[in-house]
Amino acid sequence: MTLSRRQFLGAVAAGPLVTVLPLVVPKPTDIRIDEVRHRYDDFVYRTPYKFGGRVVDRVTLLNVRCRVTTRLGKSAWGFGSMTMGNMWAFPSKTMSYDTTLDAMKALAERIAALTTECREVGHPLDLNRVLEPEYLKAARDVSAARKLDEPIPTLCTLVVASPFDAAIHDAFGKVHGRNVYATYGPDLLPGDLSAYLGPDFRGDRLDRALRPKAQERIPLFHSVGGLDALEQTDVERPLGDGLPETLADWIPWSGLVRIKIKLSGEDLAWHTTRVLAIDRVATSAQARRGVHDWSYCLDFNERCPNVEYVLECLRQIRAGSPAGFDRILYVEQPTARDLNA
Repeated sequence: MTLSRRQFLGAVAAGPLVTVLPLVVPKPTDIRIDEVRHRYDDFVYRTPYKFGGRVVDRVTLLNVRCRVTTRLGKSAWGFGSMTMGNMWAFPSKTMSYDTTLDAMKALAERIAALTTECREVGHPLDLNRVLEPEYLKAARDVSAARKLDEPIPTLCTLVVASPFDAAIHDAFGKVHGRNVYATYGPDLLPGDLSAYLGPDFRGDRLDRALRPKAQERIPLFHSVGGLDALEQTDVERPLGDGLPETLADWIPWSGLVRIKIKLSGEDLAWHTTRVLAIDRVATSAQARRGVHDWSYCLDFNERCPNVEYVLECLRQIRAGSPAGFDRILYVEQPTARDLNA
């Protein structure tokens, strides 16, 4: 059993201890949060982007900088950034884009203040364990104060909090002169994952789930939205800005080998036709490049009504193009996020 300093002092004040409980020895590598700064950057998309049955033409980024200091007095700044994806993190049939975005910004202000006020010292995972319940409470408070039709979802809260968490981890890596993914070993993070995820994870360590060395190159997914032109005949109004305007042109221009196909879960025939058309265009473009290995991800953005819908979609894709079906690496978030197993 591990007690925080507050819990230990509270137990002492309540009466004599029958059993002496072990305390975690503070590590000189632990950090405290000294300063948090954040800002928003707004961008208008080059063309409208359709995903999950919705069309968006802009995005707001939440950028966070955080300064931390170790117990030995060494300091460093870290950076984190995340899109305020209210269209998928806070979907609503009654509230406007601006309403949900403003609610997320209000929550970001609360999270910034809570993070700045945090006086705990430890590894970033320990700091987040302290802060996350406060973030969730802040989301409930913002929802009530703004009288929102629907409360801010937990996923949305985690989206808003993620750049703050990322900035803390980034600063932790920098203050120790390491890649952040090299800060989860026993020298900086003693103990196992049971402290965070429960007894089922006793003996498991986070560093064992990570590559010991970063890959020099990884494939980047190119997202194809529901309105994106696949070939020249699909282009209704050319932009003429010098960049590719079709998937057929993007593939050689960027050297694409990973394609994310955005689907909406509302029209099975359209889904099948769309995936097969993308596979046809990609196959032709890759043949001209002499490329034989590329893959797809199907992303439904939680819009499929049930599992059978997903399976039938896959059956039809396989019937239309066995090779295209084999190129599907995985299916991303096909059904609603709140599953009852």
